[in-house]
Amino acid sequence: QREFTQKKTFTSWINSILAKHTPPYVVSDLYTDIQQGHLLLDLLEVLSGQHLPREKGFNTFQCRSNIENALTFLKSRSLKLINIHVADIIEGRPSIVLGLIWTIIFHFHIEELARTLACTYNQPSPDCPSAVDSSPKANRSAKKSAKIKERWKMSATKALLLWAKEQCSLHGSVSVTDFKSSWRSGLAFLAIIQTLRPGLVDLEKAKARSNKENLKEAFRIAELELNIPRLLEPEDVDTVNPDEKSIMTYVAQFLQYSKNLPESEEDMQEKVREAVGWLAEQEKKLAKLLVETENETHCQKYKEMMSFMETFNQEKIPFLPVLSSKRGEAELSEGQQQMREEWDKVISQMNEWKAKLDQMLPSPLGSIEAWLQEVERLQAEDLPDLQDPFKAMSVFREIIVIFKGLMDCFDSHLDTLQSFKNEDEKNMPLVLPEKLEEMKRRLFSNIRSTNPSTFLEYHYGLCSAIANEVKLKLNICDVKYGAKESVESLLENW
Repeated sequence: QREFTQKKTFTSWINSILAKHTPPYVVSDLYTDIQQGHLLLDLLEVLSGQHLPREKGFNTFQCRSNIENALTFLKSRSLKLINIHVADIIEGRPSIVLGLIWTIIFHFHIEELARTLACTYNQPSPDCPSAVDSSPKANRSAKKSAKIKERWKMSATKALLLWAKEQCSLHGSVSVTDFKSSWRSGLAFLAIIQTLRPGLVDLEKAKARSNKENLKEAFRIAELELNIPRLLEPEDVDTVNPDEKSIMTYVAQFLQYSKNLPESEEDMQEKVREAVGWLAEQEKKLAKLLVETENETHCQKYKEMMSFMETFNQEKIPFLPVLSSKRGEAELSEGQQQMREEWDKVISQMNEWKAKLDQMLPSPLGSIEAWLQEVERLQAEDLPDLQDPFKAMSVFREIIVIFKGLMDCFDSHLDTLQSFKNEDEKNMPLVLPEKLEEMKRRLFSNIRSTNPSTFLEYHYGLCSAIANEVKLKLNICDVKYGAKESVESLLENW
């Protein structure tokens, strides 16, 4: 029963995500559809916003390659795929497929949402005047901030459960202690809906109804009024031991809805002020660090930079909602414009620092780093526009010549990296070992593995450009000469 419920719930969740894919994709049988690998790659592309490498065909080799690409991407995000192998996915083994999909749901859906829970409250910066304000309002804010920081130490599951408890606590006797039997009556779902959209439900009437009636009503209202996909049916929840993972997946959608609710302008401006204060603090830290490490070795400078960036990326998480605002320049307030300028300034300074350190790499690593960046830049370029086949063919030929010239250095750079002795006369590392490993990884993973596929892409584009030119000629000849035989003769001569 649990496996059946998970399959149904996970399939519905996947379909709600793939509705955003271009073109939209609908899963009919999860165990069968996942075997080709395209479903996994489509899902991960929508969730991550990244373009993933794939084989376009459907033979065994291509399906295996696509699944491998998907699993490799998940591992690159530090996800543990215990006992999940390509062969099991190709065979459509239920327990393995459901385990993989749950890993994806938990990471991309539940953990990502739980990570932003701290952003639902104002968190005064230590440098902000309100942080030392002794007024009752400031004290309440400080207590709430401390509570959220404590929550941040919890697991995503506990954070989601705490959020659900808070929504239900506003409605008296509705208690939530887990993601199982607490939801069986349907009252918890209705209480969350009432908190998010007051007036949509009558909890007093609900207490007199059966479990199935409440669940049916909650799922109906959530779908119609909150636009939350119906992942569950009443019989999935009104049972002795409901499936925890299915309920968590559904409840997380309510949290997602709450994140999308419009904030008051006052709350937004407060968060913007906090973000500006934090960015100014980061700029000062960075300037101080540059001065303090001026006379340090390259290895120590790089180590300090990596440490600063790691801390920066952790501390920016609570500010992501305001930092990633989609508003255009004309819609930004003065505070938001200042925040965007501060953000651009800090990011620019960090990039300049890293670029400077890359240029200062000891010989011959400096020239290899420059070569790596040039190859990566070429790989990242879009293919030429095939609408003008004549121009496209010329551009393709230039790119292929440049790429071949760069790849002629591949073997020598590989040998140099592998034989590089990372020690100075005092037996201290010349370069941060992590930097050396990063360069090797880029050489192996990003360049050697993509070299054939890059050439194939360019050659495919070249052939497409030639085909377009032939079609153009054919259309001209067809209009001018009409008869098939005469056109074939002219084309053959041409």
